[in-house]
Amino acid sequence: MTIKLLAIGKTDNKDLQKLIADYQKRLGFYIKFDFEIIPDLKKAKNLSEAQQKQKEGELILGKLNPTDILILLDENGKQIDSVAFSNYLQKHMNSGIKQLVFVIGGPYGFSEDIYLKANGKLSLSKMTFSHQMIRLFVIEQLYRGFTILRNEPYHHK
Repeated sequence: MTIKLLAIGKTDNKDLQKLIADYQKRLGFYIKFDFEIIPDLKKAKNLSEAQQKQKEGELILGKLNPTDILILLDENGKQIDSVAFSNYLQKHMNSGIKQLVFVIGGPYGFSEDIYLKANGKLSLSKMTFSHQMIRLFVIEQLYRGFTILRNEPYHHK
């Protein structure tokens, strides 16, 4: 199985970029991982919120394969702890799917088309975080999940 993380817009902060790269490298020891950035929309200021979500949704859908399992990282998604998340990953690996795709949407969230295509929604917190920081948090939680599955000492109960 491959895990893919899709995110709208680049990460400007060099320190965050370094941390993301570090956790990507660590995660690569456990599973094939692909982190793909979808460029920010051009002239987004001229678009309404609905138009921006629609255009971003089209870009996201263009990155998916028909057999992908799509999980949205959404503030209204289900909240689980790290151990439950590791079990969630194991369940998907056991199911024989080729690719599990997590998506971080743009500043206004997801279009209706994306919600209809999604196989599930997860929330990392009830708090709001910047879209750039969420990338690090997701990759770190993926890494943590695999260390839990391998019974390695990274995670403490």
